[in-house]
Amino acid sequence: MEFYSFNKNSGVNITKFDSDFVMSRIVRTTNATHIGFMYLEENGMIGYHQATMPQLLLVVSGEGLVRGESDEYFKVETGTAIFWNKGEWHETKTEAGLNAIVIESEELNPAAYMPLARN
Repeated sequence: MEFYSFNKNSGVNITKFDSDFVMSRIVRTTNATHIGFMYLEENGMIGYHQATMPQLLLVVSGEGLVRGESDEYFKVETGTAIFWNKGEWHETKTEAGLNAIVIESEELNPAAYMPLARN
């Protein structure tokens, strides 16, 4: 399990075409990619399971706890991205609620675009 940051501070200012915004790059793929949005209500859970392919979970609101193959849970919040490799066991749970984008693809390499948030 790896943690990355996609918060505003890890982005770059975009001014091309008279634009004025911050872009936090996440991933780039050329093959089939599944992208979804998950809504976990209060006391919601994504049960303990193996990733069927490399998976990136991007927390866009709320907070919760995640774990990989150990029993140790780690707090996650808005702006945290969690990466699991294919076959890696993992779980996500929340008391207050959490919304997240999930990206699944055989070619995910979040380290190419986002800084590691923790070791």
